[in-house]
Amino acid sequence: MEEEKKLTTQEKALKINLSREIYGSFAEVGAGQETAANFFKVGGASGTIAKTMSAYDMKFSDAIYGRCERYVSEDRLVKMLEHEYQLLPERLPQRIDETRFFAFADTVEILNYERTNQGNGWMGLRFQTRPRGPFNDCVIHVKMHDTDSLQQQMALGILGVNLIYGVMFIPDTG
Repeated sequence: MEEEKKLTTQEKALKINLSREIYGSFAEVGAGQETAANFFKVGGASGTIAKTMSAYDMKFSDAIYGRCERYVSEDRLVKMLEHEYQLLPERLPQRIDETRFFAFADTVEILNYERTNQGNGWMGLRFQTRPRGPFNDCVIHVKMHDTDSLQQQMALGILGVNLIYGVMFIPDTG
């Protein structure tokens, strides 16, 4: 069996961008928009990204996604995924037959200025494996061990690209 070349984060983002079948939204709160930024930086993002947003203020976030006890929580992430995913076929009905929609979201607390916390958060993806197919969810909890907030942001961006790439291009052999 021939070994496949390991792709860089940028190569994975570009492969996703160049796939005309994959299209979706990004909602990233708390650590910048590092996952979406990777797609913009490699080019061709208009083929992949319908929308990016960051409702950083709690009142804005509540108005969009509804109230939550905790903002960095699985509950908040699921509300974000539900809201963002349902908008895609609603606003883009002409794409339903040929598009695998996805909604990517994360809600993350990174290392603060005083370095008195440990970064952590939730990241997830609601996605289709085929056009008109049912949606699937992939949700992970992230605990950040980097000792620099910029490194934490970069790690989140890499993890987000890998998550999207994995569900879209690595076949289910189970």
